[in-house]
Amino acid sequence: MIDARNITVNFGSATALREISIRLEAGQRLGVVGESGCGKSMLGLALMGMLPDAARLTGELHVNGRDMARASEREWRGLRARSIAMIFQEPLAALNPLRRVGDTVMEPLRRHMGMDRATARARALALFEETGIQDPAAKLRQYPHELSGGQRQRVLIALALACDPSLLIADEPTTALDAHVALRITDLLVRLARNRGMALMFISHDLAAVARTAEELVVMYGGEIVERGATADILADPRHPYTKGLLSARPPLAAGHLRERLPVIPGSVPGLMQLPRGCRFSGRCAVELPRCADVRPDERETGVGRSAACHLVGEAR
Repeated sequence: MIDARNITVNFGSATALREISIRLEAGQRLGVVGESGCGKSMLGLALMGMLPDAARLTGELHVNGRDMARASEREWRGLRARSIAMIFQEPLAALNPLRRVGDTVMEPLRRHMGMDRATARARALALFEETGIQDPAAKLRQYPHELSGGQRQRVLIALALACDPSLLIADEPTTALDAHVALRITDLLVRLARNRGMALMFISHDLAAVARTAEELVVMYGGEIVERGATADILADPRHPYTKGLLSARPPLAAGHLRERLPVIPGSVPGLMQLPRGCRFSGRCAVELPRCADVRPDERETGVGRSAACHLVGEAR
């Protein structure tokens, strides 16, 4: 389905993604987590062929067996919507405020699938029903501002599913939604992926949402993958200091701990021009070694199907 090897994205001398390798098969659900600015959304855009004009991509990228690393925009247009689709971060910004949402969902059906308006409308109605939009016939005629945040998110999901893509990339699909609606959206994405045999890449900083959605997990920091493996294994026993920091910063559910001060990772994600030469997490890591600032750690196996990019792997836990 998706086979990306050593994907690097540069903006001049600044590196936004460095040697990213991931593989996604049909039906697989992959979570991508990390702080804002770690490269999660940039990875999604790279896999969609939607990088900014100033970006330069190197490496290998195959989508359904086709080499797309140096594909033209016309070639990408033939794949988007039909093979690979994306749910963007902010529904109100992603939807055209001047168009009824039904017309927005019908557009790719008419353009890519060659449907007439009546057939496309029937298909859009079915998609609204599949994604759990109440009173779908009425919602087809409404504008984005007339819908709730959860309804707009479901419209974006329906739009992404319109042409039956093999891979759906969901970029922060629960952002700005209340906990109840977010829970329903994540459950919906899992159900759709299972029912359709569709691969799902779930990008989020919400570890609870990722735990419900993804079978496999990659943790990103500074444009690199620092840890990967089965979601349950990583959440139960993280190996990279950054992953440990993320998990320790989660608020505990036990009532006795509610008044305790949460641990924090010191500092913030540096800008692209300020990233350390060695380990990207250098300068914020609590167990940093002298060589971390200058020597980049390779990904090393930490168990069956697991790896982490840290000099401490194999030395100390």
